[in-house]
Amino acid sequence: MPHEPLLLQHHTPDSAKQLIDDLVAVYAEVYDVPPYAGDPFFAVETYEERLLAAIEMDGFETVTATAPDGTILGYVHGVTLPADRAWWVSLGDRRPDGILGAATAGDVFWLRELMVRPAHTNQGLGRRLHDEIIAGRGQSWTTLTCIIDNQPVHDAYVRWGYEIIGRIKHAEESPVYDAMILPNS
Repeated sequence: MPHEPLLLQHHTPDSAKQLIDDLVAVYAEVYDVPPYAGDPFFAVETYEERLLAAIEMDGFETVTATAPDGTILGYVHGVTLPADRAWWVSLGDRRPDGILGAATAGDVFWLRELMVRPAHTNQGLGRRLHDEIIAGRGQSWTTLTCIIDNQPVHDAYVRWGYEIIGRIKHAEESPVYDAMILPNS
């Protein structure tokens, strides 16, 4: 756990819009390492566009972890999974039966991003953010996609109980991701 006290705070779309510069700054720091640095798919401007689009999606929420000085050390955001999302549909019958009806009913949370500034990783902050956002959702399932060769993060999701159900690409220029699901208890 981080040494200083942290404030975990839930944000609605409107309050997240007020934090956009800070959220993008965290992304810029987290993704400024190989193999992401210099890859147009991971460009800061591209991420900002994706984040702004996510804010407009149904069920958007973000949770920030903020230090006493107001610095955002990490955050997580997600939305209610649209049942017709292309990457989700591409998984076909690899998706368990129970989750198909849940997605149609809006009962699946899509965890879109979870990031912690490098100086604060390996202290349990990512798990705290993950658990905090899911606990407040009330949805039966969580799904996410994780770059297959992002080993530390990939391994964490598996330890946290996620099941890999298939491989996808978000776009032609994107890396390959594992699609994962977690039943929420």
